[in-house]
Amino acid sequence: MAKESMKAREVKRRKLVAKYAVKRAALKKAGDYDALQKLPKNASPVRLHNRCKITGRPKGYMRTFGISRVTFREMANQGLIPGVRKASW
Repeated sequence: MAKESMKAREVKRRKLVAKYAVKRAALKKAGDYDALQKLPKNASPVRLHNRCKITGRPKGYMRTFGISRVTFREMANQGLIPGVRKASW
């Protein structure tokens, strides 16, 4: 389980990226790199990191489900993810 502060930091970054997205695109199109430098650091989408929606785990993130591989396996074994079942041959 990730620290609550780390989860909160990621949420805060996502909000900041969304807030400055239009302004950032306009400045990039205009080629005004000095103004881009003056935007907050966390307004850059590069600084975002995908985290598991349930546990907050930063590694082993499965983009299609939005959860980590560990959580995915647990949920799949319990039958909580529709259309997913354990392979056997």
